[in-house]
Amino acid sequence: MIVRETSLPGLPVRRGKVRDVYDLGDRILLVSTDRLSAFDWVLPTAIPDKGRVLTQISSFWFQLLHEPDHVITSDVTQMDLPAGVDRAMLAGRSMLCRKTEVVPIECVVRGYLAGSGWKEYQQSQTVCGIKLPEGLTESARLPEPIFTPSTKAAAGHDENIGFEQVVRTVGRELAEQLRQRSLRIFQRGADYARQRGIIIADTKFEFGLLGDQLLLIDEVLTPDSSRFWPADQYAAGRGQASFDKQFVRDWLSATPWDKNSPPPALPDEIVRKTRQKYIEAFERLTNREFAAQ
Repeated sequence: MIVRETSLPGLPVRRGKVRDVYDLGDRILLVSTDRLSAFDWVLPTAIPDKGRVLTQISSFWFQLLHEPDHVITSDVTQMDLPAGVDRAMLAGRSMLCRKTEVVPIECVVRGYLAGSGWKEYQQSQTVCGIKLPEGLTESARLPEPIFTPSTKAAAGHDENIGFEQVVRTVGRELAEQLRQRSLRIFQRGADYARQRGIIIADTKFEFGLLGDQLLLIDEVLTPDSSRFWPADQYAAGRGQASFDKQFVRDWLSATPWDKNSPPPALPDEIVRKTRQKYIEAFERLTNREFAAQ
């Protein structure tokens, strides 16, 4: 079953690029569809089972990390939902969560020099204004992970910001909590993933406030929110093979598409390989076989 869009009659819904969020009063229902976004566009071709893979990876991390978080359950049989809701459609791709006041900061942590960080480093030997040692190469491991927050844009690109701007936005105490929690969670996740043959090069976290409690929310350490590299193929000084949607970005970049007009459909072979990448990441991390519907 490919789920591009969900429908729960009578419930207010907000549709993001890849997820549908239903408002249940003091709770929300997060439903990961099979939509795929790249270069700020939702692609016309969905990836079968993508939403189920990402939801189950997040659920795995929430349970493993034991951080204060917003999850109530990811078991649809335990969800208090209106009568008549198609639970089969929601199975494996949904999380019932406590509603929080979302902190308007993308909490990005980088452990390796890649993407926009590598581009900036080549120009100024900095990443998001943080000075780094000379002589680093593409994909090099950083001396220690760095916190490089960005704005949380409703549309278009997020913009990198310095830590002091985070302080001005949310106050110093909360800013310090965001930095410390993000770095700690990243390190714990990266250490575990490395044991499973995956390098987490970078990631982004989101947090929300429930009263005065800071909760980890949204998705956690998935191939959509992170760069996942196979450890056995890693070598600094070049771009890396990946388990994330960089595979699709690379294909799109090799086409004549100008990134300003609607994107092309993905060929069947790219869809198949992308699905395989996501599932392999799930199976490596969890040591469980992915159950296809």
